[in-house]
Amino acid sequence: MPEADPASRSVRALIERFQPPVSVSTYGSVFTDTTEFMNIGYGDVIRVGERHYLVLGDERERRFGMEDPKFWVKRCIELESGQYRILKLEFQETFDQHIGPLTITCRRSAAKEARILRLVDGDPRFMQGAAHRDARGNIVRVLERVNGRRLDLNVEDIRLDHRSYFHEVYPGVLERFMAACRAIGFLHTHGETHGDIRRDHLYADFKTGDYCWIDFDYGYESAENPFGLDLFGLGNILSFITGKGVHTIQDRELDSETAPVITESDCSLFFRHRIVNLRKLFPYIPEELNRVLLHYSAAAEVYYETIPELLGDLEPCLDILRRA
Repeated sequence: MPEADPASRSVRALIERFQPPVSVSTYGSVFTDTTEFMNIGYGDVIRVGERHYLVLGDERERRFGMEDPKFWVKRCIELESGQYRILKLEFQETFDQHIGPLTITCRRSAAKEARILRLVDGDPRFMQGAAHRDARGNIVRVLERVNGRRLDLNVEDIRLDHRSYFHEVYPGVLERFMAACRAIGFLHTHGETHGDIRRDHLYADFKTGDYCWIDFDYGYESAENPFGLDLFGLGNILSFITGKGVHTIQDRELDSETAPVITESDCSLFFRHRIVNLRKLFPYIPEELNRVLLHYSAAAEVYYETIPELLGDLEPCLDILRRA
């Protein structure tokens, strides 16, 4: 419910007091209870953690050329400091992920993300923020803007053919990706998972080029391997950066008659149309690196169970690429 006390009822009064670096044409209400997050919109203010956050709009998730609004994630300005913040409000969601014959139940958990934010406080390999409870007890995560850009967009924008990219740029990309894997290993050693590892959840810092993970609010249940979904997510990113994009069976069908024959066994266990046997497309990819990718194929009989196993196979590949 909107805040009731007369001293803070007016958003206009708050904005006039703090003078945020944005203009607001519509003034709303001050909320201390974020339960009904659909009712909180542009011009409203959320008060939590002894701070006030002016809502500029809902965050949007951009995937596959489409934008989906995330009504529980608000783009805000902290009135006290004028700093941009993202507020993630508590939202319950459950769904199933299918990996080959396995079905894994995933749940969105504000409490899990709050734990991880505390665990990674000050670690630049992860987004930074803090969690607070609103007047109703909902967990609100107040997040800092990541000073970077999505890794997948960076890779897609490299104006080189694949061979040039692979020899000139990819070794550095792989090295930073391995550092990002170690960051996930850090979570695992503390009994935590990322839970939603995707290429749009890994950002490259504008200044350093180092990678930073975002969005930790998914948890999942897997009796086979508690870290399995994270490892499959890393495999999807590895395939993407190695191939400089996604390559599918459908794409190859449009190529010339001399294109190599691609079968289901060459494709991902996770996404059955995506090719992971990339050496068939790019013969200059070392066999050692291709063998890592094949651990994620539909034909694989052995999967990676830990980050050290994955890194143990990738480290020799990086040495080979550096000597090439």
